[in-house]
Amino acid sequence: MNRIISFSEAKLLHTQNDKTLIQTISILGCGWLGLPLAQTLAQAGYTVKGSTTTPDKLLTLTEAGISPFLIKAGDELEGDNLRDFFQTDLLFVNIPPGGRRDPDVEETYPRKVKAIVEMAMRMEVPELVFVSSTGVYGNDNTTLDESAALNPSTASGRALVVIERYLQLLRAPRSTVLRMGGLVGGSRKPGRFLAGKKDIPNGEAPVNLVHLDDCIGLIQSLIKQEAFGHTLNVVADGHPTRAAFYTAQAEKEGLEPPTFKGNKELTYKIISNEQAKALLAYAFRHPDPMKF
Repeated sequence: MNRIISFSEAKLLHTQNDKTLIQTISILGCGWLGLPLAQTLAQAGYTVKGSTTTPDKLLTLTEAGISPFLIKAGDELEGDNLRDFFQTDLLFVNIPPGGRRDPDVEETYPRKVKAIVEMAMRMEVPELVFVSSTGVYGNDNTTLDESAALNPSTASGRALVVIERYLQLLRAPRSTVLRMGGLVGGSRKPGRFLAGKKDIPNGEAPVNLVHLDDCIGLIQSLIKQEAFGHTLNVVADGHPTRAAFYTAQAEKEGLEPPTFKGNKELTYKIISNEQAKALLAYAFRHPDPMKF
Protein backbone atom coordinates (compact mmCIF):
# COMPACT_ATOMS: atom_id res chain seq x y z
CA MET A 1 0.00 0.00 0.00
CA ASN A 2 1.46 3.36 -1.04
CA ARG A 3 1.78 5.98 1.68
CA ILE A 4 0.94 9.60 0.89
CA ILE A 5 3.93 11.76 1.79
CA SER A 6 3.94 15.42 2.76
CA PHE A 7 5.43 18.19 0.66
CA SER A 8 8.33 18.54 3.14
CA GLU A 9 9.06 14.82 2.92
CA ALA A 10 8.98 15.01 -0.85
CA LYS A 11 11.54 17.81 -0.81
CA LEU A 12 13.81 15.67 1.36
CA LEU A 13 13.48 12.76 -1.02
CA HIS A 14 14.37 15.04 -3.92
CA THR A 15 17.56 16.17 -2.18
CA GLN A 16 20.67 14.21 -3.10
CA ASN A 17 24.21 15.33 -2.39
CA ASP A 18 22.92 18.76 -1.29
CA LYS A 19 21.28 19.20 -4.69
CA THR A 20 17.57 19.88 -5.09
CA LEU A 21 15.82 18.52 -8.14
CA ILE A 22 13.80 21.47 -9.41
CA GLN A 23 10.32 20.52 -10.58
CA THR A 24 8.07 23.28 -9.26
CA ILE A 25 8.94 26.97 -9.65
CA SER A 26 7.04 29.91 -8.15
CA ILE A 27 7.61 33.31 -9.75
CA LEU A 28 6.63 36.25 -7.56
CA GLY A 29 6.10 39.10 -9.98
CA CYS A 30 5.00 38.18 -13.50
CA GLY A 31 5.78 41.42 -15.28
CA TRP A 32 8.21 42.31 -18.07
CA LEU A 33 10.61 39.51 -17.12
CA GLY A 34 8.51 37.24 -14.94
CA LEU A 35 5.74 36.48 -17.44
CA PRO A 36 7.88 35.41 -20.42
CA LEU A 37 10.19 33.55 -18.04
CA ALA A 38 7.21 31.69 -16.58
CA GLN A 39 5.93 30.86 -20.06
CA THR A 40 9.34 29.56 -21.12
CA LEU A 41 9.75 27.40 -18.03
CA ALA A 42 6.22 26.00 -18.33
CA GLN A 43 6.91 25.08 -21.95
CA ALA A 44 10.10 23.34 -20.78
CA GLY A 45 8.05 21.05 -18.56
CA TYR A 46 8.29 22.67 -15.13
CA THR A 47 5.24 23.18 -12.95
CA VAL A 48 5.09 26.97 -12.75
CA LYS A 49 3.13 29.15 -10.35
CA GLY A 50 3.00 32.87 -11.07
CA SER A 51 1.79 35.85 -9.08
CA THR A 52 0.34 39.17 -10.13
CA THR A 53 -1.19 42.13 -8.32
CA THR A 54 -3.67 42.68 -11.16
CA PRO A 55 -6.86 40.57 -11.19
CA ASP A 56 -7.28 41.05 -14.96
CA LYS A 57 -3.93 39.33 -15.50
CA LEU A 58 -4.97 36.06 -13.88
CA LEU A 59 -6.50 34.81 -17.12
CA THR A 60 -3.33 35.70 -19.03
CA LEU A 61 -1.32 33.52 -16.67
CA THR A 62 -3.77 30.64 -16.96
CA GLU A 63 -3.73 30.78 -20.75
CA ALA A 64 0.06 30.66 -20.66
CA GLY A 65 0.03 27.39 -18.71
CA ILE A 66 0.89 29.06 -15.39
CA SER A 67 -1.02 28.49 -12.15
CA PRO A 68 -2.22 32.03 -11.27
CA PHE A 69 -2.07 33.66 -7.85
CA LEU A 70 -3.16 37.14 -6.78
CA ILE A 71 -0.54 38.27 -4.26
CA LYS A 72 0.35 41.71 -2.95
CA ALA A 73 3.55 42.24 -1.00
CA GLY A 74 3.75 44.87 1.69
CA ASP A 75 4.76 44.78 5.34
CA GLU A 76 2.75 41.56 5.22
CA LEU A 77 1.77 39.36 2.29
CA GLU A 78 -1.82 39.52 1.11
CA GLY A 79 -3.46 36.91 -1.08
CA ASP A 80 -5.43 33.71 -1.23
CA ASN A 81 -3.67 30.34 -1.21
CA LEU A 82 -0.33 31.78 -0.09
CA ARG A 83 0.74 28.41 1.30
CA ASP A 84 0.06 26.77 -2.05
CA PHE A 85 2.16 29.35 -3.88
CA PHE A 86 5.08 28.89 -1.48
CA GLN A 87 5.00 25.09 -1.78
CA THR A 88 7.75 25.07 -4.36
CA ASP A 89 11.28 23.88 -5.09
CA LEU A 90 12.39 27.34 -6.22
CA LEU A 91 11.03 30.80 -5.43
CA PHE A 92 11.93 33.50 -7.95
CA VAL A 93 11.53 36.97 -6.42
CA ASN A 94 11.18 39.53 -9.17
CA ILE A 95 9.80 42.72 -7.63
CA PRO A 96 11.71 45.89 -8.56
CA PRO A 97 12.04 48.65 -5.96
CA GLY A 98 10.33 51.30 -8.11
CA GLY A 99 12.26 54.04 -6.37
CA ARG A 100 11.03 56.95 -8.50
CA ARG A 101 7.44 56.17 -7.58
CA ASP A 102 8.16 55.56 -3.90
CA PRO A 103 10.12 58.27 -2.06
CA ASP A 104 10.37 55.95 0.96
CA VAL A 105 11.73 53.01 -1.03
CA GLU A 106 14.72 52.51 1.27
CA GLU A 107 12.31 51.62 4.06
CA THR A 108 9.34 50.09 2.26
CA TYR A 109 11.14 47.83 -0.20
CA PRO A 110 13.29 45.90 2.31
CA ARG A 111 10.24 45.32 4.52
CA LYS A 112 8.32 44.01 1.50
CA VAL A 113 11.02 41.54 0.44
CA LYS A 114 11.67 40.42 4.01
CA ALA A 115 7.97 39.53 4.36
CA ILE A 116 8.32 37.35 1.27
CA VAL A 117 11.49 35.68 2.50
CA GLU A 118 10.03 35.02 5.95
CA MET A 119 7.11 33.21 4.33
CA ALA A 120 9.56 31.19 2.25
CA MET A 121 11.41 30.25 5.44
CA ARG A 122 8.21 29.12 7.14
CA MET A 123 7.33 26.98 4.14
CA GLU A 124 10.86 25.56 3.96
CA VAL A 125 11.48 26.67 0.39
CA PRO A 126 14.94 25.27 -0.44
CA GLU A 127 16.04 27.69 -3.19
CA LEU A 128 15.44 31.40 -3.73
CA VAL A 129 16.54 33.53 -6.68
CA PHE A 130 16.45 37.28 -6.13
CA VAL A 131 16.58 39.75 -9.02
CA SER A 132 18.84 42.66 -8.10
CA SER A 133 20.54 45.26 -10.26
CA THR A 134 23.97 46.50 -11.26
CA GLY A 135 22.75 49.73 -9.64
CA VAL A 136 24.22 48.36 -6.41
CA TYR A 137 27.68 49.32 -7.72
CA GLY A 138 29.12 52.81 -7.72
CA ASN A 139 30.53 54.70 -10.70
CA ASP A 140 34.15 53.85 -9.96
CA ASN A 141 35.41 54.52 -13.52
CA THR A 142 36.69 50.98 -13.84
CA THR A 143 35.60 47.40 -14.57
CA LEU A 144 33.72 45.77 -11.69
CA ASP A 145 33.03 42.13 -10.93
CA GLU A 146 30.93 40.54 -8.21
CA SER A 147 33.65 41.07 -5.59
CA ALA A 148 33.62 44.86 -6.00
CA ALA A 149 32.47 47.07 -3.18
CA LEU A 150 28.83 48.14 -3.26
CA ASN A 151 28.34 51.89 -3.44
CA PRO A 152 24.93 52.69 -4.93
CA SER A 153 24.06 56.27 -5.86
CA THR A 154 20.25 55.88 -5.83
CA ALA A 155 17.66 55.06 -3.18
CA SER A 156 16.62 51.96 -5.14
CA GLY A 157 20.20 50.76 -5.26
CA ARG A 158 20.59 51.23 -1.53
CA ALA A 159 17.36 49.29 -0.91
CA LEU A 160 18.68 46.41 -3.02
CA VAL A 161 21.93 46.34 -1.06
CA VAL A 162 19.96 45.99 2.19
CA ILE A 163 18.21 42.90 0.79
CA GLU A 164 21.35 41.38 -0.67
CA ARG A 165 23.09 41.63 2.70
CA TYR A 166 20.03 40.24 4.47
CA LEU A 167 19.97 37.22 2.17
CA GLN A 168 23.65 36.56 2.78
CA LEU A 169 22.93 36.09 6.49
CA LEU A 170 20.33 33.36 5.95
CA ARG A 171 21.11 29.67 6.14
CA ALA A 172 17.86 28.79 4.37
CA PRO A 173 16.55 29.22 1.83
CA ARG A 174 19.79 29.18 -0.11
CA SER A 175 19.88 32.42 -2.07
CA THR A 176 21.07 33.27 -5.55
CA VAL A 177 21.36 36.95 -6.51
CA LEU A 178 21.21 38.10 -10.14
CA ARG A 179 22.49 41.65 -10.62
CA MET A 180 20.93 42.62 -13.94
CA GLY A 181 22.05 45.49 -16.14
CA GLY A 182 19.69 47.87 -17.89
CA LEU A 183 16.82 45.79 -19.25
CA VAL A 184 16.07 45.92 -22.96
CA GLY A 185 13.84 43.90 -25.29
CA GLY A 186 10.21 42.89 -25.44
CA SER A 187 8.09 45.97 -24.73
CA ARG A 188 11.15 48.01 -23.65
CA LYS A 189 12.21 50.04 -26.67
CA PRO A 190 15.32 51.97 -25.62
CA GLY A 191 15.09 54.33 -28.59
CA ARG A 192 12.25 56.09 -26.77
CA PHE A 193 14.16 56.63 -23.52
CA LEU A 194 16.19 59.68 -24.60
CA ALA A 195 14.67 60.54 -27.99
CA GLY A 196 14.68 64.27 -28.71
CA LYS A 197 16.48 65.25 -25.52
CA LYS A 198 19.28 67.80 -25.75
CA ASP A 199 22.70 68.24 -24.16
CA ILE A 200 22.63 65.01 -22.20
CA PRO A 201 25.73 64.64 -20.01
CA ASN A 202 28.10 61.68 -19.84
CA GLY A 203 27.56 60.66 -23.45
CA GLU A 204 30.91 58.89 -23.75
CA ALA A 205 30.27 56.71 -20.72
CA PRO A 206 29.84 52.97 -21.46
CA VAL A 207 26.46 51.33 -20.90
CA ASN A 208 25.70 48.09 -19.06
CA LEU A 209 22.67 46.46 -20.67
CA VAL A 210 21.12 43.04 -21.10
CA HIS A 211 18.49 41.74 -23.51
CA LEU A 212 15.33 40.00 -22.30
CA ASP A 213 16.29 36.87 -24.26
CA ASP A 214 19.50 36.59 -22.26
CA CYS A 215 17.78 37.24 -18.94
CA ILE A 216 15.59 34.22 -19.66
CA GLY A 217 18.34 32.15 -21.25
CA LEU A 218 20.75 32.59 -18.37
CA ILE A 219 18.06 31.83 -15.77
CA GLN A 220 17.12 28.68 -17.68
CA SER A 221 20.75 27.62 -17.63
CA LEU A 222 21.04 28.39 -13.92
CA ILE A 223 17.99 26.24 -13.11
CA LYS A 224 18.93 23.37 -15.42
CA GLN A 225 22.41 23.15 -13.92
CA GLU A 226 21.14 23.86 -10.41
CA ALA A 227 24.07 26.25 -9.99
CA PHE A 228 22.53 28.02 -7.01
CA GLY A 229 24.08 29.94 -4.16
CA HIS A 230 26.02 32.55 -6.15
CA THR A 231 25.85 36.26 -6.91
CA LEU A 232 26.11 36.90 -10.65
CA ASN A 233 26.23 39.94 -12.90
CA VAL A 234 23.87 39.59 -15.87
CA VAL A 235 24.97 42.02 -18.58
CA ALA A 236 25.85 41.80 -22.26
CA ASP A 237 29.48 41.43 -23.33
CA GLY A 238 29.65 44.77 -25.11
CA HIS A 239 29.64 48.25 -23.58
CA PRO A 240 29.10 50.90 -26.27
CA THR A 241 28.85 54.54 -25.24
CA ARG A 242 25.55 56.06 -24.19
CA ALA A 243 25.69 58.41 -27.17
CA ALA A 244 26.30 55.63 -29.69
CA PHE A 245 23.67 53.28 -28.27
CA TYR A 246 20.80 55.69 -27.69
CA THR A 247 21.37 57.56 -30.96
CA ALA A 248 21.28 54.29 -32.91
CA GLN A 249 18.18 53.08 -31.07
CA ALA A 250 16.29 56.35 -31.65
CA GLU A 251 17.10 56.18 -35.36
CA LYS A 252 15.98 52.55 -35.42
CA GLU A 253 12.60 53.62 -34.04
CA GLY A 254 12.34 56.55 -36.46
CA LEU A 255 12.58 59.05 -33.60
CA GLU A 256 14.57 62.24 -33.20
CA PRO A 257 18.02 61.27 -31.90
CA PRO A 258 19.20 62.79 -28.63
CA THR A 259 22.21 65.06 -28.47
CA PHE A 260 25.01 64.81 -25.94
CA LYS A 261 27.36 67.41 -24.61
CA GLY A 262 31.05 66.86 -24.12
CA ASN A 263 32.28 65.99 -20.67
CA LYS A 264 35.74 66.69 -19.35
CA GLU A 265 35.27 64.09 -16.63
CA LEU A 266 33.22 60.95 -17.20
CA THR A 267 31.56 58.93 -14.45
CA TYR A 268 30.97 55.34 -15.37
CA LYS A 269 31.30 51.66 -14.54
CA ILE A 270 31.85 48.63 -16.74
CA ILE A 271 30.21 45.54 -15.31
CA SER A 272 31.92 42.22 -16.00
CA ASN A 273 29.84 39.15 -16.86
CA GLU A 274 32.79 36.74 -16.85
CA GLN A 275 31.75 34.93 -13.68
CA ALA A 276 28.28 34.08 -14.99
CA LYS A 277 29.66 32.90 -18.32
CA ALA A 278 32.28 30.73 -16.66
CA LEU A 279 29.98 29.22 -14.02
CA LEU A 280 27.19 28.36 -16.45
CA ALA A 281 29.19 27.97 -19.68
CA TYR A 282 26.70 30.48 -21.04
CA ALA A 283 27.16 32.34 -24.32
CA PHE A 284 25.04 35.48 -24.62
CA ARG A 285 22.57 35.44 -27.50
CA HIS A 286 22.81 39.21 -27.82
CA PRO A 287 26.38 40.06 -26.80
CA ASP A 288 26.50 43.41 -28.63
CA PRO A 289 23.97 46.05 -27.49
CA MET A 290 24.46 47.92 -30.79
CA LYS A 291 22.62 44.99 -32.40
CA PHE A 292 19.74 44.87 -29.92
